Parts: sequence; structure tokens; C-alpha cells
Amino acid sequence: MTSAQTMLTTLTLALVVCLAPLMGGCSMTKSRDELSPPGVIVSPYDTGSGDVLWAVIPPLNESGTSIADPSAIGDSIVAAAQGVRGVRCLPINRSLDALQTLGLFNGIESSSDAHKLAEYMGCDAVLVGSITAYDPYDPPVLGLALALYARPGAMAQTSQAQLDSRALTMAFSDFGTFDGLTFAGEPVSVVSEHLDARNHEVQYAVRSYAQGRSDRSSALQWRIYLASMDLYTQFAAHHTIGRLIDQEWLRLAEQSARRRQGN
Repeated sequence: MTSAQTMLTTLTLALVVCLAPLMGGCSMTKSRDELSPPGVIVSPYDTGSGDVLWAVIPPLNESGTSIADPSAIGDSIVAAAQGVRGVRCLPINRSLDALQTLGLFNGIESSSDAHKLAEYMGCDAVLVGSITAYDPYDPPVLGLALALYARPGAMAQTSQAQLDSRALTMAFSDFGTFDGLTFAGEPVSVVSEHLDARNHEVQYAVRSYAQGRSDRSSALQWRIYLASMDLYTQFAAHHTIGRLIDQEWLRLAEQSARRRQGN
């Protein structure tokens, strides 16, 4: 090999060595900038005539601590419901104004109150909630219970299940139990979630929720939703609304099965 060839080979190798980090950096940047869609909750409702419309009442604070902000948590519930495909949701201020106008100063105390509010606001259902646990410190804890009251004739038929109109006990959830919360009347679907971030299943749900919603290049990545109570509340609202929609899928499937049996 001539000295000229040797020099050319050496320069080529040096160029490859110098460019390798840059090429790797470009590849890493591309990987970090790659977008992925977040998970979307899909409702079971027939939207041929348009999305169903919900109104949300600020949740009652039954957590035992005064630092929980029902209005802020209610806004997160509205945002989560608004994100459901096939559902639109009115702002909480509209619900508060309607409650005042109708003289329902203590909120929804019976199914007739819920139906009256839905009729007045022109919506299909009213979502009533309660904050059952709240701890903003690491690791965060948030418990939410939701009950969906459907206006008669809206969102298919009202569930035929016989519920205790005086004291509907919230039961099992994947992440814990809560007993003693009551909703008056007969909501068509009820769900209760106790989301303790120490639970690995909850952490797995947070990581799944963060997919497409967090910056993968940040130091915390999906754990950012555990480091901020505001972000954790967004996750908890989305998760609980998702479980409520699961109940609605089951309710409408059971109604459809009963209709087929009746035929």
C-alpha cells in the first residue's frame, strides 16, 4: 500500500470516528422527538344524532382533609369526561349557576333533583362525585367516587337494577375499597377508585396514561404524574371516568341482551 493510500485510509477512519457521536446524537434526538398517540376512552353511546351531553357537579369533599379543592378536582373530571369520544361536557360554572337558579343549594340530593337539573340544562346526564381520599404528598393518594344520573329516555334505558335509594354502598375496585359513600336516587352507573401511588398496579396505570402525554426526554418521564398532585389528579380523573365508561358498556350490553331475550 502506498503512503498516499495509507493516508487516505487513516483520514477515512478518523472521519468515521468523529462523525459517529454526531450520528448517534441525531438518532437519539429522532427517538426522543418521536410522537405517540395517547390512549382514548370511547363511549358506548349511539352518536348518530350527535354526542351525548353531560353536566358535572363539583364533587363533595369526604376525604377528611380540607386541603382538597373540589372545584379544581371537578375541573379535572370535566376535562376527563370531555376527552371521552362520544361525550361532550358542560363547564362546572354552568352547573353551579343552574343549581342556584333551581334552588338546589345543597346540590343533588335525589334522582329527581338530577333529572330536574338535566332537563333545565338540556343535557342527557348529570355526573355527581365525591372525593373519598386525598393526600398530595409523595406518594400521592386520591380517591374518587362517581355516579351517573341519566335523564329518563336519554342514553338508552335507565338501568333496571334495584339500588338502595337511601344508601348506595360503594364496593370493590381494583385498587382498594371504600364503604359508606351514599348517593340518593338511582344512578345508572357507579364507580369508586382508591388510587394510591404506592400500589404498583396504579403506577402501571399512570405509566400507560402518560404514554403520549409526557416528555420521554425529561428526567422524570412518566413519573412526572407522580411528582405533581395536579398532574396526578388529571390521571385519577381520567382513570375513574374510564372505569365509569366501562360500567356503561356493560349496562348497555345487558340492556341489549334483555331486549333480545324479550323478542
